[in-house]
Amino acid sequence: MKGFKISLAWQILIALVLGVIVGAILHNQPEDREWLITNILSPAGDIFIHLIKMIVVPIVISTLVVGIAGVGDAKKLGRIGVKTIVYFEVITTIAIVVGITLANVFQPGTGIDMSTLATVDISKYEATTEQVQSGAHSLVVTILSLIPQNIFAAIAKGDMLPIIFFSVLFGLGLSSLPSEHRDPLVKVFRSVSETMFKVTHMIMRYAPIGVFALIAVTIANFGFSSLWPLAKLVLLVYAAILFFAFVVLGTVARMCKLKITTLMRILKDELILSYSTSSSETVLPRIMEKMEAYGAPKAITSFVVPTGYSFNLDGSTLYQSIAAIFIAQLYGIELSLMDEIVLVLTLMVTSKGIAGVPGVSFVVLLATLGSVGIPLEGLAFIAGVDRIMDMARTALNVVGNALAVLVIAKWEDQFDSAQAKEYEQQLRIQTAR
Repeated sequence: MKGFKISLAWQILIALVLGVIVGAILHNQPEDREWLITNILSPAGDIFIHLIKMIVVPIVISTLVVGIAGVGDAKKLGRIGVKTIVYFEVITTIAIVVGITLANVFQPGTGIDMSTLATVDISKYEATTEQVQSGAHSLVVTILSLIPQNIFAAIAKGDMLPIIFFSVLFGLGLSSLPSEHRDPLVKVFRSVSETMFKVTHMIMRYAPIGVFALIAVTIANFGFSSLWPLAKLVLLVYAAILFFAFVVLGTVARMCKLKITTLMRILKDELILSYSTSSSETVLPRIMEKMEAYGAPKAITSFVVPTGYSFNLDGSTLYQSIAAIFIAQLYGIELSLMDEIVLVLTLMVTSKGIAGVPGVSFVVLLATLGSVGIPLEGLAFIAGVDRIMDMARTALNVVGNALAVLVIAKWEDQFDSAQAKEYEQQLRIQTAR
């Protein structure tokens, strides 16, 4: 079959299935599992994550500088920023309310015998949680953390919000220079941006191996047996994510004369990849590239997507609200309406600006549960299946951030509908082949 080529989406799907099979086999072979995981599978998965982390910062800086320099208007940029934050806050609040409502209606935590549940050590999250609970990630400190004392230190640590802040200021400063000084530097940053996107395509060739290794490690460690006692929770989280994607985000898309199903078709490779790796960072460069190709201007794409990784985690906030109510039901705790309002408000604050923290959803939950008297120890019961739910909520985060770009572009009346139609036509031709 000359010329036959398997697409990236199919390569990742095949790798995902093989990873599940290998992981299931290893789970029943404890004597071989530890050596294979430590020496082969974990390093193979970590290589892919490290490769992605390597390219994210250069892409964000270069695309932001080029995009902002192209806008050249501080008032216009400020307007885009305000609209972006308002949109993010509205959507994430809806996600929290939807999660709490569904958890109260379907009550996934009732009728479960806690003695049948396996527990996982969650002590590794406690140090970070104490920082969050003590106010280290309060609104004021989050605002202060936007401004880097040392931009090179922020770049080294991969702190996205300070990097965005510096890049925006740098782009505005660059745009105010005379053209003979501005244009050469803009060309350099544009070349860096285009080069890094080429590097991204090179790294994606390794994606199936990374996916295979990451999913195999997950299944090998936890197996499928840990899923059954918590199947109701897992099913509710998946159902809630599908409901939010197709109904809530679908309604938002329809209001902007867009189709959420078309957006998902455009992002099918990225959705499979983010689902498999439980990391939305792995697809950040490709979302920016595709949304720009679909008709959103570079200035909006390069600002909204990175910012969304800290402020627009729809899947994570939806999951956190369901998990909080689930643990309360597990312990037989009746939450009053005021308790649930406090829970919504607390999640709205604690879920912002800590996207770079390892185990972010657990950290947010640990920092939130105490505010309404829910035992923190309850998280140990769901930690074993957290990765399974993390995969779905990461995919929703990707859809939410991609849609946000298009919504803001439409809101600013800068969306290129003709370019979008042409892109959709190309997509249909590719799908038909």
